[in-house]
Amino acid sequence: MEKRVINPWQWQDARSYVQAVEIKQPQAVLYVAGQAAVDEHGGSSVEDMRSQLLLAIANLEKVIREAGYEPSGIVRLNIYTTSAEELLGCFDVFQDWVAVHGIKQASTLLEVQSLFDTLTVELEATVVR
Repeated sequence: MEKRVINPWQWQDARSYVQAVEIKQPQAVLYVAGQAAVDEHGGSSVEDMRSQLLLAIANLEKVIREAGYEPSGIVRLNIYTTSAEELLGCFDVFQDWVAVHGIKQASTLLEVQSLFDTLTVELEATVVR
């Protein structure tokens, strides 16, 4: 697989994403449904945004690794949240996670009216190897 990042500007670097990612000859592609702060029994978290983001990331990693991929292979990551303001208040969690894994992903952040049950953040990914 050959991966090329396209960034016509520099400002997005501080926001932990890239403008585009080109993948040539991937071995496989994994499309991951939105992962949120749901426990192993299917219960939705009632915790704060930071706690929910940490659990959503952990769940996303679990699905990715279970499928035989690595978080570094994430090329697209959409973030859905019920409060962009609250999410940006704990965005360091996301940025640290992206940095630890060397993820270079195209991202879209969407504030939505609601998510399932008591959930406040959901992560949807495309992963390649």
